[in-house]
Amino acid sequence: MSNKFLYFAYGSNMLTKRIHINNPTAVRKDIGFLKNFRLDFITYSKRWGGCSATIVPTENYVVWGAIWELDECNMCTLDNQEGVADKLYLPLMVDIETPAGKVIKCRVYQQCNNPDEHLKLHLLPKHRLPSPLYLKTILKGAYESQLPHDYIKFLETIPHNEYAGEYDIGLPLKEV
Repeated sequence: MSNKFLYFAYGSNMLTKRIHINNPTAVRKDIGFLKNFRLDFITYSKRWGGCSATIVPTENYVVWGAIWELDECNMCTLDNQEGVADKLYLPLMVDIETPAGKVIKCRVYQQCNNPDEHLKLHLLPKHRLPSPLYLKTILKGAYESQLPHDYIKFLETIPHNEYAGEYDIGLPLKEV
C-alpha cells in the first residue's frame, strides 16, 4: 500500500457513483466509525444547494462511514473536491475502528468552520440543513456501504431544506 492511502467518507462520498466522479481509483475496503465525533451540517454548499456534512469533536458520539483505498494520485483530486485550498475543509488523520475491531489510520475531512452550539440534527434551523439530493446521496451511500441499521435510521431522521433548484455536482445524480 506504499502508493495508496485510506480515506474515511461519512457524507456523499460513501456512494461509489459520487466518489468516482473525481477519484476513479477509489475501492471500498470496509466500513468503520470515528469515536468521539458527531455528524453535523454548518457550511452552505452552492454545489449541493444546502449545507454539507462535517464532523465535530464530541465525547461519546460516533460517526459511521465507508473506508476507501485510493491511489496517491487521487489525494490532490480529493483535496480539490473537498475545497482544501479554499479553506472549506481541512484534512486530518484519524483512527477508524472497523466492525471487526481493527483500528486503522484514515484521511478524513472536517470543515474549517464548525458550529458553536450542539443541536440535535432533527432540530437544526433551516439555514443549516442539507438539500434533498445531498441527503439522498448520503443515505444511498450508507445503504450501499451497509452501515449499521441503527445509524442509517439516525440518518433518516435528518430533515432537508426543501431545495428544488439546480445542482452543480458534475454528474446527474438526480436519479440516485
